[in-house]
Amino acid sequence: MEFVKIERSLLGGMMQDLEANKHNAIAFYRTAYLGNPKKAVELYVGTEYIQHNPLVGNGKAAFIDYFEEMAKSYPEKEIEFVRVVAEGDLVALHTHQTWPGNDEYVTMDFFRFDEAGRIVEHWDSIQQIPSVTKNGNTMY
Repeated sequence: MEFVKIERSLLGGMMQDLEANKHNAIAFYRTAYLGNPKKAVELYVGTEYIQHNPLVGNGKAAFIDYFEEMAKSYPEKEIEFVRVVAEGDLVALHTHQTWPGNDEYVTMDFFRFDEAGRIVEHWDSIQQIPSVTKNGNTMY
């Protein structure tokens, strides 16, 4: 009986970590995306930050620089979080973004968290949403 109790305890802790990581991934993304990347990094990023987006350098400073420039260039962008999925130390965000001029994009971002619950690595993909599709399905 004790073994089952430990397993449940571990599972419960893991589930709490997954939920916390999902919450923190959204909060990080929203804070950075809406114009305060420095605060996002201070609150949610670990000691190291590995970036896989080819337009952004590695490290916290490169991330902050990129998103500060984006905020200046595109101050009226909007984001909607469509899906959030967590497994192990990874969180995936599926978003709908509207940029100035009503350009709409679908993005998928993946974040890796360290043992302290801080973001330490990021991958993403972005695609403009077409007005017509061959299959009639949305991108969500």
